[in-house]
Order: sequence, then structure tokens, then C-alpha cells
Amino acid sequence: MDLKQIKQIIDLMTRSELTEFAVEEEGFKLKIRRGANGLPVVSSSRGSDASVTQAVYSAPSPAPAPAAAPAPAPAPAAAPVAASDDASIVYIKSPMVGTFYRSGSPESKPYAENSTKVVENSVVCIIEAMKIMNEIQSEVKGVVVEVLVENGQPVEYGQKLFKVKNA
Repeated sequence: MDLKQIKQIIDLMTRSELTEFAVEEEGFKLKIRRGANGLPVVSSSRGSDASVTQAVYSAPSPAPAPAAAPAPAPAPAAAPVAASDDASIVYIKSPMVGTFYRSGSPESKPYAENSTKVVENSVVCIIEAMKIMNEIQSEVKGVVVEVLVENGQPVEYGQKLFKVKNA
């Protein structure tokens, strides 16, 4: 595993709600967990070597914002957003960058299709990010009106995945 891949994992953790990540391959172990300050703490070791390298990732400090114009707080990652045209329509958005899959395997039926009833915490899709399959859950109760992404398509953070009519 190279430094570029480790940086990508750290960036994924800082943008998402992941609290811990661990991988082991050919005598190399990497464990990243969120520290007390919310930033990732990285631990790694090679082979039978007992020494462990540990580093705390510190993001560069952003320039202070003018006092008169505070920045708005970002919305939760998979939070539904109301449509401006119809108050009963909300969208389930992607909480991360990755590849969208409608089902757990190619042979399985999709978790959510048009006219599927969903409730809070029901799995609606999977997003693969860095070879990890992440189940995405609905945060609303309603009926899926439209699936907005094709199976196997890459998705961006905050991209609309499902259009849902509130129940």
C-alpha cells in the first residue's frame, strides 16, 4: 500500500462518518481510527517487526472566515433534501464518493426500485468505496418514485440517488 492510497483513505474518513478503518495485506497492517479531536490517527506495521509507526493526521487550518459572513454548516451526508416543486418529495443523497450498486450481488434483486416502500434505516443500495461495500440506508419513510443512478455508475458526494415521496 503506497502513501497515495493511505492519503485517499484518510480523505475518505474526514469526509464521511467512518470512525475506524483497518487493512492487512502481505505482512503490512494499517489501522486508521478517529482521534479525540475528530481527525484520523494512523497506525501501521510491517511483517513480524514489532515496531509500530503512529501518526496523527492534521488538516491544514482554513483561513478564518470574515465575521460578518459565517459559513453555513454542511447537511448530514445521506440526509434527504426537500424538492422545491413538491414538499412531499425528498432525495436520498450519496454520503460518499464511490460506485453505486442497486443490490448486494449481480444475482440478487435490487434493494429499492420504483414503487418500493422504504422506512428509516432500510437499506436502499450499496456504494463501493476503496473496495469496501457500504450499505446506504434511507432516512425517510415513503415510496421510491425514481431511481436516479444506474447500477455500476460512479457517484459523487451529495449526488441524488433516489427520489422519494414522503408517506
